[in-house]
Amino acid sequence: MKLLRQWFKSMRSLPPVMRERIDAWRELDEPDLNMGHPLMRYVVVDVESSGLNLSSDHLIAIGAVTVSGARIAYANSFYSVLRQEKASNDDNILVHRIGGTSQIEGEDPEEVLLRFLEFIGKAPLIGFHSPFDEIMIRKAIRRYLGRKFNRTWIDLAWLAPAVVPECGGKPKSLDEWSQMFQIANFLRHDALADALATAQLFLILQHRATEAGLGSVQGLVDAARRQEWLRKLERRGL
Repeated sequence: MKLLRQWFKSMRSLPPVMRERIDAWRELDEPDLNMGHPLMRYVVVDVESSGLNLSSDHLIAIGAVTVSGARIAYANSFYSVLRQEKASNDDNILVHRIGGTSQIEGEDPEEVLLRFLEFIGKAPLIGFHSPFDEIMIRKAIRRYLGRKFNRTWIDLAWLAPAVVPECGGKPKSLDEWSQMFQIANFLRHDALADALATAQLFLILQHRATEAGLGSVQGLVDAARRQEWLRKLERRGL
């Protein structure tokens, strides 16, 4: 009931110009998921949150970077801290280093999320353990914009072991993959820095996937889901 009230409140409170921007985003054409990688624009996303509880914690910052033409578009990036009603606790701040003042004085959440939608367009989204990022963003968009957020995500945590046979199919952390491929991360647990490191990993995996005959978005989605499914069967001893 509380979520329903928040949804109706968001629907009522958004000014017409914001509704028009949302409608313009919704009307964008969906990409062809069978398109080859060099022709596809991807957006790599990372978030920082008040904690790891998917039910009670909330979005603090979003970082995103574009991969287009099989290259990272370094000049085409997104980063913002959403204004918080109350700063997260000290232990949480020690992780992402977004201080209490920065959180309280952050940008208007509705405007941040609208700009994020406009930045990503309808591009396929890339993340590492992407279900967490997806849920945090989806909750925020539902709360502040009163809209659903359903996009195509590719989770590199599962794609990586699927296309890097030397790892034996075993999942690794982002830090472990970064060390394996000598990817530098100048500021770990910063949303934009982590998105950039993830983008570098994605380019490596994209190349490996293409060599394995996975030359499209749908091929990457299927490979990641298949690897996750196989891992679940392995855990069950099947």
